[in-house]
Amino acid sequence: MTDFAIEISNLGKTYKKSKRSAEKTALQSINLQIKKGSFFGLLGPNGAGKSTIINILAGLVNKTSGVVKIGGIDIDQDQQAAKFKIGIVPQELVIDPFFNVRETLEIYAGYYGIKKSERRTDEIIEALGLKDKALATPRSLSGGMRRRLLVAKALVHNPEILVLDEPTAGVDVELRNQLWNYVKKLNQSGTTILLTTHYLEEAEELCDEIAIINHGQVIACDRKENLMNVLSSKELIISCTDEITAQTLALFPNLQTKLLAKDKISITYDPEKIAVAKILHTISDNKIQIKDISTKQPDLEEIFKHLIKAQS
Repeated sequence: MTDFAIEISNLGKTYKKSKRSAEKTALQSINLQIKKGSFFGLLGPNGAGKSTIINILAGLVNKTSGVVKIGGIDIDQDQQAAKFKIGIVPQELVIDPFFNVRETLEIYAGYYGIKKSERRTDEIIEALGLKDKALATPRSLSGGMRRRLLVAKALVHNPEILVLDEPTAGVDVELRNQLWNYVKKLNQSGTTILLTTHYLEEAEELCDEIAIINHGQVIACDRKENLMNVLSSKELIISCTDEITAQTLALFPNLQTKLLAKDKISITYDPEKIAVAKILHTISDNKIQIKDISTKQPDLEEIFKHLIKAQS
């Protein structure tokens, strides 16, 4: 038995030359191991290769090279068994317009060969807040409700792994919070979650491990807390009782300082090179009265931009 829900080794994908486009390499030797029960974030700019990876996992795109295992099953050896292990929530709103919500889920359960006595249709409908819309057709649903239906479809066969490709695009804040509450419960019950999103604050809040890809290559993959330490700098924001002068800024010639207001200063420092206490002592020794103080460290978005820029 493997400890990994998804294992990707030396995965490559090259789209062949056609009359309309030149040959394009979408993925280059991708290596990822996603642990069972983890909440894993796959991040990258547009065109980085995220959707190609997900489409390979879903069986919609054939890989050029490498090995992909889902729940320990090699997709080349038994793709059907691998598909039973995974539920994919696509980025596109692809929904059959001719069946209502309940019928849609029943049909998809039938595709997976799930016996009627073992289906969880009503449970899933209620859990995702679709009970009032159970008899509504997808055409009559709002964008947010359609997103919920996509999640519901991905869960009909009770997969071990749930892949969410930009699940909150175009979804309002209330629906987004409800969706994440349910997904977090799934994760806590043992379901492995693989998330791609452009809302980096979501990834920072939800994920325990994050991989960043760019130009078809993994440029970072680590636990979130380790990734958040890539940039060691911190920002010290100090409000003073009196107006800040040029002399005050000159007290820190080797640090990055910025005047935020006439009585507020920002000092960026590396805690591994200088202690915050030393900065405060300098201010105190120069008879500057502090009214308020706060610190700020880089968020995931800043780290993301830094890593992408470093590769460019």
